[in-house]
Amino acid sequence: MAGNDWINSYLEAILDVGPGLDEAKSSLLLRERGRFSPTRYFVEEVITGYDESDLHRSWVRAQATRSPQERNTRLENMCWRIWNLARMKKQHEEKETQRMAKRRMERERGRREAVADMSEDLSEGEKGESTEISTHGESVRGRLPRINSTETMDSWASQQRGKNMYIILISLHGLIRGENMELGRDSDTGGQVKYVVELARALGSMPGVYRVDLLTRQVSSPEVDWSYGEPQEMLPPRNAEGLMDDKGESSGAYIIRIPFGPRDKYIAKEFMWPYIPEFVDGALSHIVQISKVLGEQIGNGRPVWPAAIHGHYADAGNAAALLSGALNIPMVLTGHSLGRDKLEQLLKQGRLSRDEINNTYKIMRRIEGEEISLDASEFVITSTRQEIDEQWRLYDGFDPILERKLRARIRRNVSCYGRFMPRMVVIPPGMEFHHIAPYDGDMELEGEASEDGKPVPPIWTEIMRFFSNPRKPMILALARPDPKKNLATLVKAFGECRPLRELANLTLIMGNRDNIDEMSGTNASVLLSILKLIDKHDLYGYVAYPKHHKQADVREIYRLAAKTKGVFINPAFIEPFGLTLIEAAAYGLPMVATKNGGPVDIHRVLDNGVLVDPHDQQSIADALLKLVADRQLWAKCRSNGLKNIHLFSWPEHCRTYLTRIESCKPRQPRWLRVADDDDDDDYNSESDSPSDSLRDIYDLSLNLKFSFDADKSYNQETGDGTGASDDQKTKLENALLSWSKGLARSRSGNDKGEQNTNAIKFPALRRRKYIFVISVDSDNRTNLSEVVKAILEAAAKERSEGSVGFVLSTSMSIGEIRSFLKLEGLAHTDFDAYICNSGADLYYSALQSEGNAFVGDLYYHSQIEFRWGGEGLRKTFVRWAGSILHKNGDKEDHVIVEDEESSADYCYSFKVHRPGTIPPAREVRKLMRIQALRCHIVYCQNGTKINVIPVLASRSQALRYLYLRWGMDLSKVVVFVGESGDSDYETLFGGIHKTVVLGGVCSTASSLIHANRSYPLTDVIDFASPNIIKASDGCSSSEVRVSLEKIGVLKG
Repeated sequence: MAGNDWINSYLEAILDVGPGLDEAKSSLLLRERGRFSPTRYFVEEVITGYDESDLHRSWVRAQATRSPQERNTRLENMCWRIWNLARMKKQHEEKETQRMAKRRMERERGRREAVADMSEDLSEGEKGESTEISTHGESVRGRLPRINSTETMDSWASQQRGKNMYIILISLHGLIRGENMELGRDSDTGGQVKYVVELARALGSMPGVYRVDLLTRQVSSPEVDWSYGEPQEMLPPRNAEGLMDDKGESSGAYIIRIPFGPRDKYIAKEFMWPYIPEFVDGALSHIVQISKVLGEQIGNGRPVWPAAIHGHYADAGNAAALLSGALNIPMVLTGHSLGRDKLEQLLKQGRLSRDEINNTYKIMRRIEGEEISLDASEFVITSTRQEIDEQWRLYDGFDPILERKLRARIRRNVSCYGRFMPRMVVIPPGMEFHHIAPYDGDMELEGEASEDGKPVPPIWTEIMRFFSNPRKPMILALARPDPKKNLATLVKAFGECRPLRELANLTLIMGNRDNIDEMSGTNASVLLSILKLIDKHDLYGYVAYPKHHKQADVREIYRLAAKTKGVFINPAFIEPFGLTLIEAAAYGLPMVATKNGGPVDIHRVLDNGVLVDPHDQQSIADALLKLVADRQLWAKCRSNGLKNIHLFSWPEHCRTYLTRIESCKPRQPRWLRVADDDDDDDYNSESDSPSDSLRDIYDLSLNLKFSFDADKSYNQETGDGTGASDDQKTKLENALLSWSKGLARSRSGNDKGEQNTNAIKFPALRRRKYIFVISVDSDNRTNLSEVVKAILEAAAKERSEGSVGFVLSTSMSIGEIRSFLKLEGLAHTDFDAYICNSGADLYYSALQSEGNAFVGDLYYHSQIEFRWGGEGLRKTFVRWAGSILHKNGDKEDHVIVEDEESSADYCYSFKVHRPGTIPPAREVRKLMRIQALRCHIVYCQNGTKINVIPVLASRSQALRYLYLRWGMDLSKVVVFVGESGDSDYETLFGGIHKTVVLGGVCSTASSLIHANRSYPLTDVIDFASPNIIKASDGCSSSEVRVSLEKIGVLKG
């Protein structure tokens, strides 16, 4: 019942009605209520009407009823409803306690296993010192020093000279523009929109930053303003005239609107998930283009790639993870509002079941998006420690205790055995203070001119008309009338403290209203409660509650409160951050704030007021009285706030932000590093893809010959089963890359003709107009063969002309593919490329192979190896597989066994003997995340195989790699899938490519595969998309061709 203290007042009111009714009279009242039906009311209102705002409306109706008999009847029924409310909340609390206990056990078990795998007992360094490490694992000694002077900022700025960073911010939902933001237009266009715009603007004007792109959705809908359909909008810096003059023409901050999803429709964030892949493809194209432009301006002809990609909220975080994996660039995450926390709150309210919550908010997909973002993030930015301690710790991918142990091992340069936790960094939002001038002087009387000669602002007159003595100090509260804001307790504390009433006035700015009856039920209930409290305590002349104010009036309200030497108060039960506290401090107002949430961090920095328990009415009154009565204390708090307020400015925020980004280990594709090491005249800046140079092509054709058929099955066939250690393989790859680069240089001047020949022939997919990707998943090789042959035959004409190329995308290893091709009479040259092991390996067909049919792409491995757990991951997964047993009489058989023949360096494969007896993939992912192991687990071939691959590897990401590496046009790609598939099936849809669903193919796939996701497939796939077409059942070559003609790929 915590947080629902008002229910007690209802019960007290019921008791105040009079003596209790005996049973006979109670029944009589129930029968005599006229139009009331007791049975219907109890069933429909008491049992199903689990809604607190509903209760309040019933209470208001009961209070307004004149007939004592009907009033008593309503109160009696309300008592039943309150009893049912308490019963249901108790049931939920019991379930929640059980769930939390289970989660705590899973966490502790995972933590123990992780520590055991790290093979050594915790040293003193890993235990850390309690005074030096915070509860979420951040070292106090390692915290960035705050800027406390202009000289320090100048010194830092001088260090940034010569740097030209390119930063990507992503915020997908809502309506985003630089000026006249429509904040509050809907639930998606709120504080996050303002934050990301101001962050982009501030970063764009910082030293060391050349360009900032804020990527969002382009909305060309008649229901919104035309400006949201503009592809680009520049964000000029605030008060920085001439700042951009010394930079290039493409420098500064920009809003870039990427078209994705329905072009003429504004989409709420809950329904945006199916279109995230399309955004990623569009954003990838934009980044490649801008990187080449920046390369011409500041990179000496070499592309300038982003220093970081920063996702805001779950949807943008998911998109940033995919972009980070495709570009191999560090990712940063800001959650803003978290799905697990919202799910907990909604379940506690009890108004919706878990399924109803998911149908309304797509909450499970949102949570998975946040988990994926944690997997890929270098660090996570939060506003407060409360967000870390009470929200992020709910996620499988973050454990503050294990994070602290891993951090200690990293500091000691001790192996973490493939484990990783993103670092949580507290950076409070910035603010603009240039327009704020703290107000001094005495209070002017109503209607007089201020000391600078300007008339008194109208909002001052509007507020002061409520007061009998407007010269008294003003206690200011600025919040919407929401139960969570706890304004009723504030009014009660003010009304019941006579000394406080005599010394001060109270001003409540509770939004705008015309008619209380037109307000939402909850807000109207809170406002009515406040008005009744004002009347009860006879606070007329002491409390102001104006009906209207403009956004521009807010600063004048702060100035008025400061002018009267007043106090700002935020009494909310929980305040995630408390931006109004910072705003008030900037105007010279001391604060009284809740001790729950963000105000604790703000008070630690500003030291300009008192923290109180929001449930303790007396402590609220005492704190306000203390600040109002003690003028020296008031002056000290005001001085502290003004002295330290710059710590929350945008320059300070950006300085900390940029320092964190610079601390990330720079990452980019290996082939780009090779290119950067070459001489300027060897670099082809006019290439069609990020590294589309003749030297790169020749480079690849040389060094990749050393990875022919490079999987374990091939090693065993040739008798070489020993394998090399990870370090040896890395050294070998680096040596090969350096050697091949040297050969490329030596031949660049003498063998131009041969180099051009190689460029034309290798790889073949560069010359194709269209690429057909066969991603049909089946455990039946015969069925797969029929599908492959039908697709090849459907485009036989175009195939012979060379305009269409083919890629086989599968969960099989390259050894299994070789056997499959040989068995079905297919040539290896029928395909230009092979995406193997669910996206962990990439091979090309060799035209002149000299006995070797396949060329493995080592560069691709360097692209996907981020956070790969290696041997530590394999041991953990083998241990888990060994725990899955099936009882066969008195004997227990292993259900999952390691498949060493199909495994490769970046794919651990396991055979499943009884697919129906193993946990779904989401449970295994959860187990790995709890142990800080980041990987992508794919259930394949109708559940008979499991592939464990790097977290940033997938078949869809491999296609993006082919675009980046070879300039393959993704809009010219057609992906063929069955009616079902592996557990990564959903990732094959979306994007700017076309998808053909082959009817009747893989239609009998095990339901186990579909149980691997915690949300329905329709939440992430828009089957009505024009890019998705379903072919008729039968999968004949003619039916496939008809489907290709329908989407305009082939001509009839």
